[in-house]
Amino acid sequence: MPVFDARLLTRMRRKIGLASEEESDVELVRALFATMQSAGADFTLTFRRLARCADEPANDASLLELFASSSGIADWLRRWRERLASEPQNAAERAANMRRVNPAFIPRNHRVEAALEAASTHGDLGPFHQLLNILEHPYDDQPGYGEFEQPPAPGERVLRTYCGT
Repeated sequence: MPVFDARLLTRMRRKIGLASEEESDVELVRALFATMQSAGADFTLTFRRLARCADEPANDASLLELFASSSGIADWLRRWRERLASEPQNAAERAANMRRVNPAFIPRNHRVEAALEAASTHGDLGPFHQLLNILEHPYDDQPGYGEFEQPPAPGERVLRTYCGT
């Protein structure tokens, strides 16, 4: 477990834009996870939007909309920015590094299911090819495909998957 915890912390530092190590980083990461869990915030969207916040504080609104105002995310952002002040990177470098480890697009179950359904029921491989093309560049911003970044709406949730999907 100590080796796992150390490697996880190293990865999480990269995801939140930290290039150096401080003991307080463990608590900063834990606090973010707790805030995300209590708000039900999407993992992928949270980290990708955090990269936008690293680039420009004016982008905070895109992250804040994933959380309730009472979630504590604003306090976490303040603590995160205080921690970033001791980092050697400038904002642009930090944001670029964060975008390299925080994908914009992942194969979300509802998108995979829709592609499979179109192919198996209608013989339409178009949705599959579109999803595949998007997922070939998961770390790139792809204007026009913002809906593929989004988690499923309640009616789109896939509650059962099978091996191979």
